[in-house]
Amino acid sequence: MRNLVLGIESSCDETAAAVVEDGCRILSSIVASQVEVHAPYGGIVPELASRRHLEAITPVIGRALKTAGVGLADLSAVAVTVGPGLVGSLLVGVSAAKAIAYCRQLSLIAVNHLEGHIAAARLENPLVYPAVALVVSGGHTHLYLLPAECEYRLLGRTRDDAAGEAFDKVAKLLGLGYPGGPVIEREAALGNGKAIAFPRAEVSDGGLDFSFSGLKTAVVHYLKGYGAAPRSAELPSPKTIRDVAASFQEAAVDMLVARIMRAAREAGIHRLLVAGGVACNGALRRALAREAEAEGFILTIPSPALCTDNAAMIAAAGAVRYARGERAGWDLNAVASLPLA
Repeated sequence: MRNLVLGIESSCDETAAAVVEDGCRILSSIVASQVEVHAPYGGIVPELASRRHLEAITPVIGRALKTAGVGLADLSAVAVTVGPGLVGSLLVGVSAAKAIAYCRQLSLIAVNHLEGHIAAARLENPLVYPAVALVVSGGHTHLYLLPAECEYRLLGRTRDDAAGEAFDKVAKLLGLGYPGGPVIEREAALGNGKAIAFPRAEVSDGGLDFSFSGLKTAVVHYLKGYGAAPRSAELPSPKTIRDVAASFQEAAVDMLVARIMRAAREAGIHRLLVAGGVACNGALRRALAREAEAEGFILTIPSPALCTDNAAMIAAAGAVRYARGERAGWDLNAVASLPLA
């Protein structure tokens, strides 16, 4: 008998639903983006995000079921993101999942968004443990030790901005628009990553935490001409924009790669997993591949479509929890700051 799990994801600005069979085969994956809603503001406006989720959630779930060729009666369970994320956005998905599960008497599975990103890898290849995982996105930059399935030990996290948040802020400073990751990568491809010596932050206690606020501030200071002749209040030249983008991207990539490689060495583990929206970045993927090959590490990064927020990863994570006999109660609620470990 097939185990079909409907996944629902609404933690931030993507309304998504997917149907996954036996925890690894994607039958459908529908994502409704809100980029056009938030682009004029240069970032996500929580109230606008939750309102758009309300409009999109029912049609998106309907499309996911239709594309998969299944009905609600065919499902084994409904898996939903309960946190972390924007609480208003999360509540839309949680409410929809509870309603469907209650009305159809289906199992309800609560999924941590970060676990979902990690589980995205199992949609393409089996996950092998132990491993060191880096989850890097617009809202999260976390390093985990994965001793075994569904076990997580926090090794490090950002102390200020997430990596993706830093990309968005620098893109806004450069007048490149939102979201920042793709436009920074596009401009960086035409610039010189060695042009500007932006700092690579290290935390003072020697731990594995990240800090991106200093890098962002260095970009601000460079653009304002601190320590040099004052610059114009207008946007810099196209060449300067490209060099700043390339130099910023190289610094951010260096910090991410150095930290996960160090974490793996210290843990004595040779399997690396990298997930989350920033893992779509080509420069990061290439740098990780080079370093992993040089040290004989096994590197797993999901395809770009599975790195960004989607519901197939939530269904995949939910399928594992379902197989373990875990069920959520009807009092399930959203938790904006839900930790994974």
